[in-house]
Amino acid sequence: MSEEETAIFAGGCFWCMVQPFDSLPGISKVVSGYTGGHTVNPTYEEVKSHQTGHTEAVKISFDPKVMSYQKLVQIYWQQTDPTDAMGQFQDRGDNYRPVIFVNSPKQRKIAEQSKKDLQNREQFDKPIVTTIEDVVPFYPAEEAHQDFYQKNPDAYKQQEAGGREAFKKANWEKEN
Repeated sequence: MSEEETAIFAGGCFWCMVQPFDSLPGISKVVSGYTGGHTVNPTYEEVKSHQTGHTEAVKISFDPKVMSYQKLVQIYWQQTDPTDAMGQFQDRGDNYRPVIFVNSPKQRKIAEQSKKDLQNREQFDKPIVTTIEDVVPFYPAEEAHQDFYQKNPDAYKQQEAGGREAFKKANWEKEN
């Protein structure tokens, strides 16, 4: 068995970022959490207050021999509006900003090339503003936020209906 790697992506509400990765081959774990800020062990309420600097994100543990980081980045793009720097869909504010957090030069190179390729395709009328940043401490969210789509399917569907699904269908459906 190969060494597992991690990928950290922020793309709006973390509730909506777990399911697309959760059951893919090579993925062993997807954890909702907070990263990118200055508060140690923030709570959901603290992050929502916009005082911590953190954004909601998911940390994905994966086997690179089964699922490549490049494929994970491709899947990430298809969950987000990469042209919206201050939130995603109905979720607004810095705690919902889209970020690819990289933890190695190899991940940075893959993420930057993928972003460049996406911009060059001219799929969107606006520039790709998703940032690529170095990994900083990641704090798992409270248990109530883990696997939310499984624990609270009705609330999850409402969240997805907040514009994410329509955007994905209009902009990414041809990718699949």
